[in-house]
Amino acid sequence: MDEKRRLVWFIFFRVVVVTVLLVTAIILNLEAEGGIHPSQVTVLRLIFATYFFSLGSYLFIRFTTSYTLFLTYLQIIWDIIFVTLLLLVTGGIASPYSFLYFLSIINASILLARREAYYTASLCGILYGAILDFQYFGKLAALGLSPVPARQYGSKFVFSTIFLNFGAFYLTAFLTGYLSERARKSESALEKKAIDLDELERLNRSIVSNLGSGLLTVTNEGRIRVFNRYAQQLTGISHEDAYDRLLSEIIPAMEKYADRILSPQAGEVEYLSSHAGKIVIGFKSVPFNDVEGNRIGAIVNLLDLTLIKQMEIELKKADRLAAIGELSARIAHEIRNPLAAISGSVQLIVQGDSVSNDDKRLLTIAVRETDRLNALISDFLAYARPAVPHKVAVDLNGFVADIQTFLATDHRFGQIALLNECPPGMTVYVDRDQFRQVLLNLLVNAAEEMPSGGTVRLSASLDRLGKDGSEQAFTRIVVEDSGSGMDPAIMARIFEPFFTTKEGGTGLGLATVYRIVESHGGTMHVESTPGAGTRFAISLPGEA
Repeated sequence: MDEKRRLVWFIFFRVVVVTVLLVTAIILNLEAEGGIHPSQVTVLRLIFATYFFSLGSYLFIRFTTSYTLFLTYLQIIWDIIFVTLLLLVTGGIASPYSFLYFLSIINASILLARREAYYTASLCGILYGAILDFQYFGKLAALGLSPVPARQYGSKFVFSTIFLNFGAFYLTAFLTGYLSERARKSESALEKKAIDLDELERLNRSIVSNLGSGLLTVTNEGRIRVFNRYAQQLTGISHEDAYDRLLSEIIPAMEKYADRILSPQAGEVEYLSSHAGKIVIGFKSVPFNDVEGNRIGAIVNLLDLTLIKQMEIELKKADRLAAIGELSARIAHEIRNPLAAISGSVQLIVQGDSVSNDDKRLLTIAVRETDRLNALISDFLAYARPAVPHKVAVDLNGFVADIQTFLATDHRFGQIALLNECPPGMTVYVDRDQFRQVLLNLLVNAAEEMPSGGTVRLSASLDRLGKDGSEQAFTRIVVEDSGSGMDPAIMARIFEPFFTTKEGGTGLGLATVYRIVESHGGTMHVESTPGAGTRFAISLPGEA
């Protein structure tokens, strides 16, 4: 309890005490014969003066924040003066109000400290002894304050009364000071514990809120009580909306786990997020008990596994492509050697004099097709075993502008609006020849998907990409067309070698693009919607 509140309670207590005195005085005057005694009039004046002083003190405390200590001392002094005057007009040694000194000492120990309690006890003892001394020698009677001299009680009685009250005053100061000091220490300790608990609670809320995974608690009935920030971001549902709802209402796929959520278990479910689309959520639940060991619910940990699942798919795809590429490269080498022999032999036959014109024409076709097959094998070997890229700093906007100039004469781009939206001055670290092949393949593919014309946009942006728990600067290059798009079945296989949907296509264009981007330490993703175009996104590291 702070000092101002203590002081207010003290003023209230004083008002109660003087009210009791007022009621007592009124009752005594009603029962007295011959009207109100002058001493009672003085008592009433003292009581009303104390009322006004208390009201003034309260208003002062209410509207100011300073002088609290001074006002506290003033309260104690006023009470001592009030009791002293009350004893003077009500009989001194015969007055029934000497106990009020004890209240002043108790109040001093509560409001101030043990030392001030001893000071108050000393002052009360001196004043009380002075009153009895003056009364004993008839000085108060001469002033008309105490008509009964204390001499009639005897000197021993008067001295013993003073001595006993002095001792009682100091004993009261000692006991109340000790108890008050203990109470202050206990109150301070409780306040410190309350502060520590409050800080611990804030720390706990902060930890739960800032966890890098979703954390929620459910009751035995499966109703949500805690729903941290990550869980809110993951599901797109606020804590207020999730509170007291069933977990299966928030994540419908958890319905099949509802009966077992209070037992230790783990699993994966799909969730349709309002802001991120379909995502994969991994969960793990463990029961938790109260201090008595009774199970009161479960803690459920949520984690977005979407990126991990995509990486697993990409890794499997890369492993599959690598295996296919290695096997195909060996086969290609085995085909290329006899193919060269066949081509050479046919050319020698064509050069002979005994070959008819029809045979020469057929043999020439065979040589041409052999050369085409050899070129196809060369392309495939370039895919299967790409050269190590020699990275240099390339101005992306200028690089794309050169490609625009090169494609301007290509008939396939006659009705295509090729837009260069790369910011000027943006630099990427790539092998110029290999990256030129990447962009040419993507742009030509986009143009061939739009024979009636359309728009191809090539844009770039700088961003940061989380990788293995850390962040890395990267450049994202996007080639986007307004063509007919692809269905999911085709999109899942477009990077496989020899897979093509075009008549006469080799199926190596996009497969080679994928391998080149991979050899640059980058990643490649495709998004496509039937009837709404296709979007290829290449992410390249920001460093050479």
